[in-house]
Amino acid sequence: MFALIQAAGWPVWPIIFASIAAVGIIGERLWTLRLAVVTPRDLLPKVVHEYRETGVTAGMITRLQTHSPLGQIFAAGLRNVKSTRDVMKEAIEEAGRAVAHDLERYLTTLGTIAAISPLMGLFGTLVGMIEIFGANSPMGDSNPAQLAHGISVALYNAAFGILVAIPSMIFYRYFRGKVDALVVEMELQALKLVEIVHGERQE
Repeated sequence: MFALIQAAGWPVWPIIFASIAAVGIIGERLWTLRLAVVTPRDLLPKVVHEYRETGVTAGMITRLQTHSPLGQIFAAGLRNVKSTRDVMKEAIEEAGRAVAHDLERYLTTLGTIAAISPLMGLFGTLVGMIEIFGANSPMGDSNPAQLAHGISVALYNAAFGILVAIPSMIFYRYFRGKVDALVVEMELQALKLVEIVHGERQE
C-alpha cells in the first residue's frame, strides 16, 4: 500500500485525508441512523400508556428528551398537551425540524467529499502530466525515470479520486433517503400521538 502512495506522489495525500473523513462519517451515520435508535417502535404505546396512567410529568418529559430523536418530538408535543391541537402540532413541527437537522449532520461534508474527490484526482493527473512534459529536455532527450513517475502520478491520482468518490456518493444518497424516510415516520408517529391525546383516535 505504501508503494502505491509513493507511486502516486504528494497529490494523493489530500485524497487519502478525504477518504479517512468519508469512512469516519459513513461509520458514524450507519451507527446513528439505526431505526431502533431514531424511531423505536414501542415508544408510542409506552408514552400513551404512561400519559393515561399518570399524565404528563417532568420526569416523563426528561426521559423522552434523552431517549431518542422521536422521544424529543414527543416531549415537545406533550409540553403543550393542555393547549389546542394546532398549538401541539406546531410545537411538534418545530422540534421535528431541529431533529431532522441533527439527522442530516455531516451529510453535507460527505456529499462535498464525493464531489471534490474526482477533482483532486484530476489535479494529481495534471501534476503527473506536468512531470511528463518536464521529463523532455530541450535537446529532445527524455528522462525515463521521471517520465515513468509522471505517468504513475497521473494514473494513480485519477484512480484514487474516483475510488473515493463512488462509495462516498453512494452512501450520501443512501443516507439522504434514509433521513427522509425517518422524518416521515416520526411525523406519522407524532400525528398519532396528537390525535390519541385529543381523543380523535384510538391506539
